[in-house]
Amino acid sequence: MKRLLLLLALPAYAKEPEVPNPQNLPVTEQIYALVTKKGDSPAAPADMKAYTEKVSLANDGTFDLVPVPGGEFTIGSPASEAGRKDDEGPQVKVALDPFWIGKCEMTWDIYRAFMENGKSRNKDGSLNRDSDVKTPEAPEAKDGETVVDVVSQPTPPYMPMHFGMGEGYGAGWPAIAMTHHAASKFCEWLTAQTGHYYRLPTEAEWEYACRAGTTTAYSFGDDPSKLGDYAWYSENSDYTYQKVGQKKPNPWGIYDMHGNVAELCLDAYLPDAYAKWKEGDKNPWHQAVNRYPHVTRGGHFFDGGPETLRSAARVPTDKSWKNIDPQIPKSLWYFTDCRNVGFRVVRPMKVPDVKQMHVMWNTGPGPTE
Repeated sequence: MKRLLLLLALPAYAKEPEVPNPQNLPVTEQIYALVTKKGDSPAAPADMKAYTEKVSLANDGTFDLVPVPGGEFTIGSPASEAGRKDDEGPQVKVALDPFWIGKCEMTWDIYRAFMENGKSRNKDGSLNRDSDVKTPEAPEAKDGETVVDVVSQPTPPYMPMHFGMGEGYGAGWPAIAMTHHAASKFCEWLTAQTGHYYRLPTEAEWEYACRAGTTTAYSFGDDPSKLGDYAWYSENSDYTYQKVGQKKPNPWGIYDMHGNVAELCLDAYLPDAYAKWKEGDKNPWHQAVNRYPHVTRGGHFFDGGPETLRSAARVPTDKSWKNIDPQIPKSLWYFTDCRNVGFRVVRPMKVPDVKQMHVMWNTGPGPTE
């Protein structure tokens, strides 16, 4: 197939990204062609509307997205904010292009179809055609296979990843315990089906959407006594996750940004992340070089204090989140020791070039452990 590599002008990110996993770039090129062929991105931000996405391979399951206007905001928290940690500063004003974001956290009724994909997979997620799960295979479709099949997808979990909570893999419960790599590959899988480009939110996009125009500790103000109206956390969750969308939304109609499950972001976690950005930087993010740590946001149902659910609070992922995984090497796909992390997706209004698309599905390749 003729290569579709189009090196268009990159968005104004903090630096030109490095391209990981070049052997998988042809898959991205095919998906990029599907997205550009669909060509239904609005011409102007004012034309962005909320919509419902249908996922064919998830039994036509659906999830909702809401538009987020572009603009400037100040990321981080002031030194005077109760519960503030050093990694939430220094505050810096940044600018973001418009995007859609999941109205709720991604749920099992969508994610399970990706996780239990029904195909024999190698450890790296490539299709296993030679009966040796330890050997990666070329990312190309053979007879009867589609580009969706070729997207790297998980091997089956060796234990139930719902940890006995909720209604198992029931509809409406947040999908959890996937690694950053798994969540990114889910976004690629989702894009290949829908023709809409999905990825994890950058840390700046996540906080911007969470704040929804506010500058207070939470999207509803500074009073933690109101958390019970907006969040599932240690005081009201009975130490288990809850169905999404049951609490009050933030001012932009987005649910569970505080509590329920913590949410993976695209960025590498850096304690001094904001000191590396300049006033007015557009669409900033820190590309991961290693598999750990990435940023999580929002706090979760097991958190002990209101300070962990603030709009600016951030927590790094850690390899200890898969300690009980008995495999050697440990799986790329599951956080077997972390039942409180999930994610939601974003779709930028402007479709990036194929290089940027590829990078944002393949950050932090690093060691498998």
